Amino acid sequence: MGTTQTFFTGLVVAIVGFFSSFPIFLQGVTTVGATPSQAASALMAGAISMGLAGIVLSLWQKAPVSVAWSTPGVALLAVSAPDATGFAGAIGAFIFAGALTVIAGFWKPLARLAQSIPAPITQAMLAGVLLSICFTPFRALADAPWVALPILLTWFLVSRISRLFAVPAAVLATVVLIFVHNAGAVPMPEAALTSPVFTMPTFTLSAIVGLGLPLFIVTMATQNIPGMSVLNSNGYRPPAGKMFASVGAFSILSAPFGSAQTCLAAITAAMCSDENVDPDPAQRYWAAVWSGIFYCLFGIFAGAVTHFAALAPDFAVGSLAGVALFAVFMNSASVALKDDATREAAGITFLITASGVTLFGLGGAVWGLLAGCAVYLVQRWRG
Repeated sequence: MGTTQTFFTGLVVAIVGFFSSFPIFLQGVTTVGATPSQAASALMAGAISMGLAGIVLSLWQKAPVSVAWSTPGVALLAVSAPDATGFAGAIGAFIFAGALTVIAGFWKPLARLAQSIPAPITQAMLAGVLLSICFTPFRALADAPWVALPILLTWFLVSRISRLFAVPAAVLATVVLIFVHNAGAVPMPEAALTSPVFTMPTFTLSAIVGLGLPLFIVTMATQNIPGMSVLNSNGYRPPAGKMFASVGAFSILSAPFGSAQTCLAAITAAMCSDENVDPDPAQRYWAAVWSGIFYCLFGIFAGAVTHFAALAPDFAVGSLAGVALFAVFMNSASVALKDDATREAAGITFLITASGVTLFGLGGAVWGLLAGCAVYLVQRWRG
């Protein structure tokens, strides 16, 4: 079962992975139509899916395969218009995105197609998606400074010491705000354990094109492919196709219970692969196994998380989601605009995506990606 260090590394990875992104997860599924009970089920399904996937893949490959839910993917949901069929349509889109991931694992042309989109353009799309979310804590300063300021200050001060724990610290600050807002009388949830809620999927063209396809692209480009790169750079060579197909299968299985995309992780994979985890590289996979176990435990009690989030003062959860994505936004914007050759295409992608424009039922992320790719191809043709 590994060493004491792998155990504690797994615990830290799970705390960072879960508590740094659950606010945006809840915001994302709620935006596309989830009820409170469906949102709790979605959070549970997402945590258990990535936990089980991490355990299975790490034990199978004897490599520290860290798995996550797609934070960029749920951020995309948070700025998307709900489908006409409600959350059932979103579930259909989740299944479609998972199926594409499975196909990409077995059919290399699809994986190559996803990889062929220049990284600056996909990162520009992601930055455009994140922009409005990252605005939230600053906008909240005008309406509820006593809510936004403690969250922002906690994130900033702790990030000077450790960026990994800045968002979990902001979560603790939000917990304090919840107690203050409710004058210390915070009711406990009716049930300690989370109840799964099955939602029959509905497949519509608008949800598949407007949600499912962008979800697949942004998850492959910003999560699955970088996750494999981190493992390879640390000397681990699990088969990429089998990894993609596996997380895609877990995505399909967890989708009817509300979860979006299960994917390979990059940041937490680096944490599990670090030489400080264990001197023996062949034993470091236990850190990913332990993190998977803790993810599952967090998932079982996800209902309590959503219960307390519902008691938060106005703007608190939105502000927390915003600070949780600061680092992701800064990295995406940096990659998007760094290269002169793709800066114009990336800039157009970013602006159209951030505008939130909706045409013919398709959101800004789709139009931004299409326009950016078109500009890029024209530039190459003329060059």
